Amino acid sequence: PSDPFIQPNSSSTSFILVGVPSLESFSPLLGVFFCFAYVVALLGNGVVLLVLGLDTSLRAPSHLFLAMMAAVDVVMVTSVVPKMLGTLWMESPGISPAACFLQMFLVHSATSGESGVLLAMALDRYVAICHPLRYRIILCPRAVAQIALAIVLRALLFITPLMAMVTKLPYCASRLIPHSYCEHEAVAELACADPGPSGLYSAASSSLIVGMDVAFIAASYGVILHAALRKDRCRRALSTCGCHVGVMLLYYGPGMVSIWAQRAGGRVSAGARVLLADLYLILPAMLNPFVYSARSEQIRRAVLRTL
Repeated sequence: PSDPFIQPNSSSTSFILVGVPSLESFSPLLGVFFCFAYVVALLGNGVVLLVLGLDTSLRAPSHLFLAMMAAVDVVMVTSVVPKMLGTLWMESPGISPAACFLQMFLVHSATSGESGVLLAMALDRYVAICHPLRYRIILCPRAVAQIALAIVLRALLFITPLMAMVTKLPYCASRLIPHSYCEHEAVAELACADPGPSGLYSAASSSLIVGMDVAFIAASYGVILHAALRKDRCRRALSTCGCHVGVMLLYYGPGMVSIWAQRAGGRVSAGARVLLADLYLILPAMLNPFVYSARSEQIRRAVLRTL
């Protein structure tokens, strides 16, 4: 029988994105929200990148890490939201295998990259508070460049084996992806062969990356608080690190909830799981410029000068 999700002009080899399962009647409203979030994310992160690129006084390591985060956020939302809006608004759910796998590559490498940037920011705060006199020596331009390269290489080393396993799977059954973007598990479950190895690799590698990053971030803040209490600089340390902690909560909080919902299976509806995964990608990218960059007095002044 014909599939109601397949459009007349769709290629038979294309995947079909369902959108948000069980919430099809709310697709126009969801599209409005995601479009608004996408525009805000592009404007906010675009202004941050523009200001950091034009103002030569903003060349501290912390500013360079902010630029990296803004760039990763732009890549993350741009790889997902435009196609998502096509599915929700224009009833154009078809996506070619090449575009689907490219979207998967960008999404998963961007999430790994963002976690790496958060770890680099924690290192920056640790050096700035615990070793202020050696800040410029430890985080010299060469060291910052090496950190940035390490973040990119780690993301590529994580995603390349996963993409190799997923693209080699035979897809000869249903092409309906019960998701609004090409999320790895949703696509791999459509394979005719056993997707277990790729799922195991994805779970193990992502848990290792996030676990290590969270452990190092927590350790760095433990040392920061200990040093601040000993030197009577607790208030200054908390003020300096408060924005970074807010960004981490924005990123890891929805991520943990989304992972829990995926593992809960039938206890959480498919629509709720997909919606949580969408918010995990879009909300941090939309709010990061305001939670972190907009609270920096130097960046606020630079924005006013630029405008």
